Amino acid sequence: MSSYPHPVIAREGWLYLGLATAAALVVTAFGGWWSLPFWLVAVFVLQFFRDPARPVPAGERLVLSPADGRVIAIATTRDPYGEREALKISVFMNVFNVHSNRAPVDGTVERVTYFPGKFVNADLDKASEHNERNALLIRVADGSLVSCVQVAGLVARRILCYVQAGDRLARGQRFGFIRFGSRVDVYLPLSARPRVAIGEKVHATTSVLAELQPEGAKAHG
Repeated sequence: MSSYPHPVIAREGWLYLGLATAAALVVTAFGGWWSLPFWLVAVFVLQFFRDPARPVPAGERLVLSPADGRVIAIATTRDPYGEREALKISVFMNVFNVHSNRAPVDGTVERVTYFPGKFVNADLDKASEHNERNALLIRVADGSLVSCVQVAGLVARRILCYVQAGDRLARGQRFGFIRFGSRVDVYLPLSARPRVAIGEKVHATTSVLAELQPEGAKAHG
């Protein structure tokens, strides 16, 4: 996307990258090879906060992955944010994945709600209900509701969200960031057709999680 605001490195990472690089340079000046661990930390910070622009697949009904990672859940369950039965698809991010979060659909943000909570392993099912999280309810043009939930993980201690109720989101648009290992849960209408399998690796924006069906379509089988 040509208008992407923070190419290569997310703005959340510049302070950490600057501190890590400065520390490595100082230790290099006075300690030579003893600085190697500091440079490794700087490289880790660089890869963690990388935030590349991504091409957006064509298709208005496609639900794009909001995060890089691995699909860990595809199930029919209760959506506590949209208060309905829904198809839930969860993506787990480890510390080596890009942690920038992107909008899965075009739509209007109806509500943004933050929930304080625990910091258990985000790979566990109970993380969706018990961990710190931030939920976006997005209404698409045909009236369908999509809930996109940022969930903190075992070492994550900060969920960042840059949108609020009333904002318009475009598919692939950057809306937030989670620091250090976490997950994103997406709740879709029951009629949505999954396009991924459990265990599959996905990439934010470029990977398709599901396809929304016309109103009145039957639930996925």
